[in-house]
Amino acid sequence: MLFAAQILRSFLQRKQIATLQELKEALGTISTMTVFRKLKTLGYRTSYSDRGKYYTLADIPRFDAQGLWSCRNVWFSREGNLLATAQKFVEQSPAGFTASELQAVLNVEVKQSLLDLAERRRLERRPMEGVYVYFAREAGRQREQRLQREARPAEWEMEESAVGAGSEELKAAIILFYSLLDEQQRRLYAGLEAHKVGQRGIGRSRSFWIWMCTRWRGGGGSCWRERWNGSEFGKRAEDASRRKKKAWSDPAYSPPASARNRG
Repeated sequence: MLFAAQILRSFLQRKQIATLQELKEALGTISTMTVFRKLKTLGYRTSYSDRGKYYTLADIPRFDAQGLWSCRNVWFSREGNLLATAQKFVEQSPAGFTASELQAVLNVEVKQSLLDLAERRRLERRPMEGVYVYFAREAGRQREQRLQREARPAEWEMEESAVGAGSEELKAAIILFYSLLDEQQRRLYAGLEAHKVGQRGIGRSRSFWIWMCTRWRGGGGSCWRERWNGSEFGKRAEDASRRKKKAWSDPAYSPPASARNRG
C-alpha cells in the first residue's frame, strides 16, 4: 500500500497535475476507488477549471495572493471547486462582481456557477446598469458593496472611443482593477483625475494609469504591470516652464548670450 502511494507521489511530483485515467495508468489499476484511497492518503486537490478533472498533491500548488494557481492552463483554487471559489471572490470583492468581471479573474466561464449560487441563496443577484451584479448575502456586507458599485466614478466608464471597439481584454482588466479598489483608493483616483484636468489641459488622458492583470504561463503567481501614459512628463515640463519665468523676473538673473541676442 505504501509502495503504491509512493508511486503516485513520484508521478504527480514529476507531472504536477494529472487526470484520473493517467493516475490509474501510473498505478497499473482500473479501479477508481484504489486511486482515490491513495490520493486521500497523500492529500490532494482537484482543479476548478476543466470540470474538475485534474488532480494534484496538496503541497504542490504555489498559490498567488488571490489563492489561485495554474499549471498548463489548468486552474486550482485554495477554496477548492468553482462554486466555493466564486462565492469567496464575490464576498470579498469591494463592489461585487458581474459574470464577465469574475470570468476575467478566474479564467473560466462562471455565469452558470453564479446563477447556481444565487438560486441556492448563497449570493445575492441584482440588476444594475443593464447587467446582473452578484453581491454577498450578508446584509451589511451587501450594502457596502452596492454603495461602492453605485459610487463608481465616471472616469471608469468604458467608452468605445477610449479603449477601442475590439479591446475586450483591456476592458475586463480595467474593470477588474477597479473592482479591487477600496473606497479610499477610489476617492484618491478621482482626486488625481480632477487635479490633472485642472493642470491647464495637460492631462488629456481619461486614466491616470492603466493596470493590466497578467499571469505567468504555467502558474506560480500573478503580476500587476504598470503602463506609463506620459502625464508625469507633462507635469515636469510645466514645472520647468514656471522656473524659467521666475528666473527672467529676477533682477539678478543674467540670461545667456543666445537669449540676449534674440531679436
